[in-house]
Amino acid sequence: MKVGRTLALVAVLTSIPLQQAMAQFGGMPGMPGSPMSPGFGAPAPAQPPAVCNELLAMRDQTQKHASAIGAANERKASPQEACALFRAFLASETKMIKRVEEQGARCGIPADVPKQMKAGHAKAAEIAKKVCEAAAHPPRPAGPTFSDVFGTPTVPENKPKSGGGTFDTLTGNALSR
Repeated sequence: MKVGRTLALVAVLTSIPLQQAMAQFGGMPGMPGSPMSPGFGAPAPAQPPAVCNELLAMRDQTQKHASAIGAANERKASPQEACALFRAFLASETKMIKRVEEQGARCGIPADVPKQMKAGHAKAAEIAKKVCEAAAHPPRPAGPTFSDVFGTPTVPENKPKSGGGTFDTLTGNALSR
């Protein structure tokens, strides 16, 4: 699989669990994007725990790394650059998954979200492994040809006409004479 297709696949795979996790944050009172906002006479909602704000910051950081992979795909970055981007993304995502497992219940994140995030992370890690292997073994440059070694000019190959059949002989087709 080419590096460009791989990067596009990872961008899609990583955004799905993140979108589900973001939806969980949006429904919590007092969180950004919440449909409940204080109005006239309504009490102001309690501030979310600091852990939830930390999760939001981690989510944004991970999303930034995922969008960097997508941008690298758009400009057809080298495998070496893509490998470095994947490593940064995987480190950020690992840290976020660990924190969601530990503190997600306090922020109203369902228990199945970390499982979904782990599944996406495993796919991204598998693709990152392939990209980094491609980066470690760059394509070999073409070596010199025999003409280069012996200093002779390159002569185009003479390919015989195809289409030989039953009536072809060493001197040509007997029926065409």
